[in-house]
Amino acid sequence: MPILGDLSVEAFLRDYWQKKPLVIRQAWPNFQPLLAADELAGLSLESEIESRLVMEHGTAGPWEIRKGPFDESAFADLPESHWTLLVQAVDHWIPEAADLLEHFRFLPGWRVDDLMISYAVDGGSVGPHYDQYDVFLLQAEGQREWRIGQMCHEDSAILKGPMIRVLAAFEETERWVLNPGDMLYLPPQLAHYGIALGECQTYSIGFRAPSVAELAQSALDQVLSTSSEDQRYTDADYSAHEGSSGEISSAAKARLAKLLQAVLMQPDNLGDMLGKLMTEAKYPEHQSERLDDDDWELWRSQHQQLPDLRKSEHGRFAFQQTAAGLVFYAQGQASTLDIEDLELAQLLSSRHQYPRDMLANVPCSQQGYELLRRLWLQQLIYEVE
Repeated sequence: MPILGDLSVEAFLRDYWQKKPLVIRQAWPNFQPLLAADELAGLSLESEIESRLVMEHGTAGPWEIRKGPFDESAFADLPESHWTLLVQAVDHWIPEAADLLEHFRFLPGWRVDDLMISYAVDGGSVGPHYDQYDVFLLQAEGQREWRIGQMCHEDSAILKGPMIRVLAAFEETERWVLNPGDMLYLPPQLAHYGIALGECQTYSIGFRAPSVAELAQSALDQVLSTSSEDQRYTDADYSAHEGSSGEISSAAKARLAKLLQAVLMQPDNLGDMLGKLMTEAKYPEHQSERLDDDDWELWRSQHQQLPDLRKSEHGRFAFQQTAAGLVFYAQGQASTLDIEDLELAQLLSSRHQYPRDMLANVPCSQQGYELLRRLWLQQLIYEVE
C-alpha cells in the first residue's frame, strides 16, 4: 500500500527526504489503532518495555517526566489534561506493529529504528523540541496539532529547569491539524511542537542516524580486527626541508591521512562498519536465549521443507556484497555467505515474513543453510503457528 499519497517515492526522496517537512493527507485511509489506550498503558507496566509519562505541569515543575515501568496507581492519580504516555519500540513486542514498518521499505530497512506510540489527553505534549533523526508521525486516533519551527543545532538554547529538553525559543513557521490516517514527515533538527486536541494516539516511526562518535568507535573496532602489526606509519619520502626537528609537518599529516584512508576507506570495510553498527540490538538485554543444537535437528526432522517463518520482532538484518562474496549481518554479527545466497540475503533483510512457498524457491548454499540454522537457534527467526 503506498503511504506517500499522490507523491512518488522518487519525488519524496528528491524534494523532501532530509530537506523539509511534508504533510500527507490520508496516507493511511481508514487506519485503526493497533492498541487501545488501556492496552498501551498495560505495556508501560512491563519492566522490559521503555516508557515515559510527560506532564506539562507536574509536581516537580514544568515539563515533568516520569520513567516506567509504572503501576496502575500511577494512572489513577493523573490530571484530566496535559499529559502524555510514550511507549518505545512497540514493534519489538507487537507483531502487527512490526508489520506496519514494512510500508516504509522504500527507505533502507537497516535505518529503521523503532515504532513509538504516544497517547495523550487534551493538551498533552512533550513541548517544542527537535530530533537528530528523520521521523514519520502517523495519526492513529483523535487529532493532534503540529507546529513547525526553525532548524536547530546542539547550541540551540534549552529551557533550564525542566527534566526534558524543551527549546527555550520556538519560532513557528507553519501548523497543521492531523486526523486519523494523516501523516507528517519531519527531517532531522527541525523544531516541532505537537499538542493533543482531545484524546489521541500518534505513531512515530524513527530512523537510526549514527553520530560521528558512534561511527568512529565502529571504525576503531574495524581497524583493530583487520589491521596487522606490520601496518605502521612510515616516512620513506621524508625531506630535510619539511621543517624543524620538533615540527609535525603538513607532509607528516598527509602521510598519516593516506595511511588511515587506506585502512578505513575500503568499501568492504565501510560496509562492515555500517552492517555491524546498524544491526546492533536496540535492547541487547532482551535478546532470547540461544536454543540447543538438538532443538534444530528435532525441528528440522519434523519438517520436510521449511514452514512459514517470521523474523523476530527484535531482529535487525542487513547484508552487503563484497569482492569475496556476501556478508550478512544480524544483531551486530557478521556471517559470510556464498554469492548464490544473494536472494536469501535479500529476502531475510527486506521482509518480516517469509512464506514457505517463497523460501522453497530461494537458492541456498550450505553457508546459507548454516545461516538459517544460526538465526533459528538464536530465535531471530521463528515458525509462524
